[in-house]
Amino acid sequence: MHATATLVFETSTPQASVALVRADGSITRREFRSDRNHNAKLFAPLAELLHGSAGNPASASASDIGLVLVGSGPGSYSGTRVGIAAAQGIAITCACPCVAIPSILAVPAADNGAACLAIGDARRGTYWTAEINRHQLVTEPAICDAATLLESVTAAAEKHIPVFAFEAADRFPLPDPLQAAISHQFPDATLLWQAWQSSDEPTRAAWSRAIPQPLYLKPPHITKSNRPSLLR
Repeated sequence: MHATATLVFETSTPQASVALVRADGSITRREFRSDRNHNAKLFAPLAELLHGSAGNPASASASDIGLVLVGSGPGSYSGTRVGIAAAQGIAITCACPCVAIPSILAVPAADNGAACLAIGDARRGTYWTAEINRHQLVTEPAICDAATLLESVTAAAEKHIPVFAFEAADRFPLPDPLQAAISHQFPDATLLWQAWQSSDEPTRAAWSRAIPQPLYLKPPHITKSNRPSLLR
């Protein structure tokens, strides 16, 4: 049988989801909530999509799946890694591509292609911002301080550009009127699929060429071993 289905993972926030998109456009979606144990919560809904259940007999086999998509964040580091690892495992089993897509493109604010500003808490007094327009990142997520965050959100408000965050607005050191304008949204597997569908060919090609990995805000920290190298 020719592979026709797409499997989609979005696990970069506690509000996670997986979806199976068939050739006819029909979508079966399952969601789950997990703060720090996506690895424990992901596989039951995933198994239901792949193997079916009494209430969902229309599942997909490995031979049906021709593409696996996964959200790359930014967001929960452990959640994003679990999603990417599971997506890559399924793609290997199905002998199909695995493509990572920025999760911040998979929110309601960006769904219609309108311009919007994503912001986030990068911890330890730092924040991040990213501009989105026409289903693409205009600027990559970049670390900033509180003063720069205020400037970015103020400029967006003056231009009537929607601002959204994965965290509650009170996490950000902003005046109350600006906090009130921040929409609390989560990425979704179905919207991740739509972001893929709405992207242009050069963007799809760039995503497809890249090795799936979390969208790091900072370079990953690597602790050097104290043991002497076995290689001389």
